[in-house]
Amino acid sequence: MSGETPAIGGYAVDARDGRIGEVMGREGGYVQLRPVGGGREWDCPPGELGEAAPGDVLRERVRRLNREARLP
Repeated sequence: MSGETPAIGGYAVDARDGRIGEVMGREGGYVQLRPVGGGREWDCPPGELGEAAPGDVLRERVRRLNREARLP
Protein backbone atom coordinates (compact mmCIF):
# COMPACT_ATOMS: atom_id res chain seq x y z
CA MET A 1 0.00 0.00 0.00
CA SER A 2 2.82 2.37 -0.78
CA GLY A 3 4.10 2.31 2.80
CA GLU A 4 1.08 3.95 4.40
CA THR A 5 -1.50 2.40 6.68
CA PRO A 6 -5.12 3.18 5.83
CA ALA A 7 -7.07 5.37 8.22
CA ILE A 8 -9.29 3.84 10.87
CA GLY A 9 -12.65 3.20 9.24
CA GLY A 10 -11.06 2.64 5.82
CA TYR A 11 -10.79 -0.71 4.06
CA ALA A 12 -7.78 -2.83 3.21
CA VAL A 13 -6.97 -6.24 1.79
CA ASP A 14 -4.92 -8.74 3.77
CA ALA A 15 -2.53 -9.86 1.03
CA ARG A 16 -1.81 -13.12 2.87
CA ASP A 17 -5.26 -14.53 2.09
CA GLY A 18 -7.19 -11.90 0.15
CA ARG A 19 -9.67 -11.04 2.90
CA ILE A 20 -11.05 -7.51 2.89
CA GLY A 21 -11.48 -5.79 6.23
CA GLU A 22 -12.33 -2.50 7.83
CA VAL A 23 -9.40 -0.95 9.68
CA MET A 24 -10.30 -0.86 13.37
CA GLY A 25 -7.01 0.23 14.90
CA ARG A 26 -3.35 -0.53 15.43
CA GLU A 27 -2.00 -2.68 18.22
CA GLY A 28 1.48 -4.01 18.88
CA GLY A 29 2.81 -3.32 15.39
CA TYR A 30 -0.20 -4.88 13.66
CA VAL A 31 -3.23 -3.40 11.97
CA GLN A 32 -6.53 -4.76 13.26
CA LEU A 33 -9.07 -5.57 10.56
CA ARG A 34 -12.72 -6.58 10.91
CA PRO A 35 -14.66 -8.34 8.16
CA VAL A 36 -16.92 -6.10 6.09
CA GLY A 37 -20.27 -6.01 7.86
CA GLY A 38 -18.91 -7.15 11.21
CA GLY A 39 -17.36 -10.18 12.78
CA ARG A 40 -14.21 -11.15 14.61
CA GLU A 41 -11.17 -8.93 14.13
CA TRP A 42 -7.82 -10.25 13.01
CA ASP A 43 -4.30 -8.82 13.03
CA CYS A 44 -2.36 -8.09 9.88
CA PRO A 45 1.23 -6.87 9.55
CA PRO A 46 1.23 -3.44 7.88
CA GLY A 47 3.51 -4.71 5.11
CA GLU A 48 0.87 -7.27 4.10
CA LEU A 49 -1.91 -4.72 3.53
CA GLY A 50 -3.19 -3.94 0.07
CA GLU A 51 -5.61 -1.37 -1.21
CA ALA A 52 -9.28 -2.41 -1.22
CA ALA A 53 -11.09 -1.22 -4.33
CA PRO A 54 -14.57 0.24 -3.66
CA GLY A 55 -16.12 -2.41 -5.92
CA ASP A 56 -14.52 -5.19 -3.88
CA VAL A 57 -15.84 -3.72 -0.63
CA LEU A 58 -19.33 -3.48 -2.12
CA ARG A 59 -19.10 -7.08 -3.33
CA GLU A 60 -18.22 -8.22 0.23
CA ARG A 61 -21.19 -6.29 1.65
CA VAL A 62 -23.56 -7.94 -0.82
CA ARG A 63 -22.12 -11.40 -0.05
CA ARG A 64 -22.69 -10.85 3.65
CA LEU A 65 -26.26 -9.65 3.13
CA ASN A 66 -27.02 -12.62 0.89
CA ARG A 67 -25.54 -15.02 3.46
CA GLU A 68 -27.62 -13.47 6.25
CA ALA A 69 -30.80 -13.59 4.15
CA ARG A 70 -30.39 -17.36 3.73
CA LEU A 71 -30.19 -18.05 7.45
CA PRO A 72 -33.37 -19.63 8.92
